[in-house]
Amino acid sequence: MEVEAKNPISLRVELAGIQMKNPVMVCSGTFGYGEEYSQFMDLGKLGAIVTKSITLLPRAGNRPPRIIETPAGMLNSIGLQNVGLERFVSEKMPFLQEIGIPIIVSISGEDMGEYVELAKRLSDVEDIAGLEINISCPNVSRGGMMFGAEPKVTHELIEAVRGATDLPLIAKLSPNVTNIAEIACAAEEAGADAISLINTLLGMAIDIHTRRPKLANITGGLSGPAIRPVAVRMVWQVAQAVELPVIGMGGIMTAQDAVEFIIAGARAVSVGTANFVNPLAAVEIISGVKSFMIRNHILDINDLVGSLMKEE
Repeated sequence: MEVEAKNPISLRVELAGIQMKNPVMVCSGTFGYGEEYSQFMDLGKLGAIVTKSITLLPRAGNRPPRIIETPAGMLNSIGLQNVGLERFVSEKMPFLQEIGIPIIVSISGEDMGEYVELAKRLSDVEDIAGLEINISCPNVSRGGMMFGAEPKVTHELIEAVRGATDLPLIAKLSPNVTNIAEIACAAEEAGADAISLINTLLGMAIDIHTRRPKLANITGGLSGPAIRPVAVRMVWQVAQAVELPVIGMGGIMTAQDAVEFIIAGARAVSVGTANFVNPLAAVEIISGVKSFMIRNHILDINDLVGSLMKEE
């Protein structure tokens, strides 16, 4: 603790102009609209909150069952259930505005026009720090992942949204592609301010006794510790390919996991499935990252970003 007393540890990071007191965020779709977790923790301790993805109109999502456990993870097929733009602004934003940390609103749509309209209208809402452009949801029949599957389509969408708002844009990428670095470069060229990855891997589980899929939607998104090595690899690849800050996610359960992503090149990390296991996961990770820095005499978290040392 002597290091901390003489030289205060800095966890502060800047992400696309967004100032964060620490690099730990919570993933869209795993933290509701923030208020759901307020009884368990002081939300003000987080680096930022990324809201559940919203669409112009309310969505009921896919029919159940739509969440199942898997070895070292879970499959979900929620289908972007959300309250829609108007209720989000009138019912959810007032609570979020009182927390005092950056609020990043995740948006999704069935077509390019919906993304553009959401970005335009959210630009007029106070205290939104940035927009996460969800082009990677695998659990909807239209929109979502189709916009993040090819560089050309990704470029067209991000460019269109960029023209509709001055808010920082974070492109959330899918791992279900051949070359994720190409998609990231397309988003960068189109005007994205940051890249977040990875969203869930497409998976499936079968009940061998009924010979039916365990999810009503048949397939779903795999998350949790099982996908972490894939996520770390993709974060490292994208961090090498773009100049933009990268947000890493995918199976982060502990501070050690978070540090691994940061060393791979992530400027910030986002905690998802861990929130279902332990509602305090994100704040415990913040504390654990700070303890790691103290033990290793690291004064500034930014010194860890992309510090991977390859074997010679």
